[in-house]
Amino acid sequence: MKLLDGRVAIITGASKGIGRVMSQLFAREGAKVVCAARSEALVNETATLINSAASIKSAGASAIAVVADAGSEAGAKAIVDAGLRAFDRIDTLVNNAGDGGPTKPVQDYTVDDWYYTVNSCLTSSYLCIRFAVPAMIAAGGGAIVNIASMAGRRGLAYRIGYCSAKAGQIGMTYGLALELGRHNITVNAIAPGAVEGDRIDRVIKGQAVRRAIAAAPHGHGRRHLVAGGVSLQRPRA
Repeated sequence: MKLLDGRVAIITGASKGIGRVMSQLFAREGAKVVCAARSEALVNETATLINSAASIKSAGASAIAVVADAGSEAGAKAIVDAGLRAFDRIDTLVNNAGDGGPTKPVQDYTVDDWYYTVNSCLTSSYLCIRFAVPAMIAAGGGAIVNIASMAGRRGLAYRIGYCSAKAGQIGMTYGLALELGRHNITVNAIAPGAVEGDRIDRVIKGQAVRRAIAAAPHGHGRRHLVAGGVSLQRPRA
């Protein structure tokens, strides 16, 4: 028996990086996965990789791709609705979508920069939770996992929008854990540091990336390790 047999999981930001790796891992563990992202080509590629893998087919898992912006009300609703249409339930929501925004001094950080980053990293989580929770309550419980960041706990220079949004995600996690526990819905956050991939490459490069990864307590900065931690946050039976 697989860890996530029969579960239905929504994973936002599933077009690449951690989101793609999580989607593949969830499917290998038996889940039906709703892969959501803004990039049509990339999110379709994620779903195709899952559906074409023999090991995943044998596990009875599958994936659908949903092209939507989780940071818009219509987009978040479309993601949840697509999952319900395809699989009739939602057990797990992984809020992974988010663009870290620009790297610049606060005096140069525009209002548009601020709204874009907070919407992408924080509002998207709120909206997806808002629309997924009724389905989880109807199913008798669920699990919500917010992919936060160490930047939300200890800060990061020149990334004021990102730090603020990720700190907000962590606060949201605490509040919703208290609110939704009575519905058998667990709410947790994972706060990785620098993790290999396109996102971190846009901010820091080369030797700096390797130094940032090496600064982690175990020297890790690998996508599959983050994905493995998320997969353990399954709904209570």
